[in-house]
Parts: sequence; structure tokens; C-alpha cells
Amino acid sequence: MPESGSTLKRARHPMPACVRDALNERGLMAAYQARPPYQQNDYLGWIAQAKREATRIRRLEQMLDELRGGKLYMNMPWKPRA
Repeated sequence: MPESGSTLKRARHPMPACVRDALNERGLMAAYQARPPYQQNDYLGWIAQAKREATRIRRLEQMLDELRGGKLYMNMPWKPRA
């Protein structure tokens, strides 16, 4: 169930320590937090549902690259609201 006050329609995925560490180490936490809640949640769920560690790492790297570039979300064009 979504947390109260959230606009998410699905349950919020917890952020694994490895994702938090990667965001902090690369200075991308602010870019992550600037994304809409649904994107944050989708990224975390997508990474967590990977069965193989290699897939989890590849997905994490994709998320980090997209946050660094600021113009993609799940390989689709994305523009922040002004």
C-alpha cells in the first residue's frame, strides 16, 4: 500500500544500501531525489527484481548514467518539469 501523502499507486520499494552508496559515491543523490516519486520507485523495483547479480549491477549502472545525463528515464527521453 502506498505511504500516506504519496502520489504513488504502488507500494514504495526500499532503497538498498548498495544503491544509496552508489548514489552518494557518485554525487547523484540530489539528481535521484529531483526525479518524480514514481521514477524513484520504478528504478528501485527494477533493480531489486533482477534475479542475477550481473543484471542488478547493469541496471544500477544504467540508472546512474541516466541520472548523470539528466535526459533519460528507462532509456526513454525525459525532461524535468520547469
